[in-house]
Amino acid sequence: MAIDNATSRFDDMSVAERILLVEEIWDSVASQQEPLEMSDSRKQELRRRRQEYRDSPASTESWESVKRELRDD
Repeated sequence: MAIDNATSRFDDMSVAERILLVEEIWDSVASQQEPLEMSDSRKQELRRRRQEYRDSPASTESWESVKRELRDD
């Protein structure tokens, strides 16, 4: 089924039906247990960020601090 054809049918579905469909799709993806491929550019960016952290760990914030800041806004 083409994606364009499938998405045109969503307007006929209730929100609850669409949520159930998304859950079913997610379950089918999760059950396959295939590793996701990461692009070379994404790998390079992760390496760059890791090195940046190693060079200056004090310049980072903890996840708890970031969450607290987001909640306060």
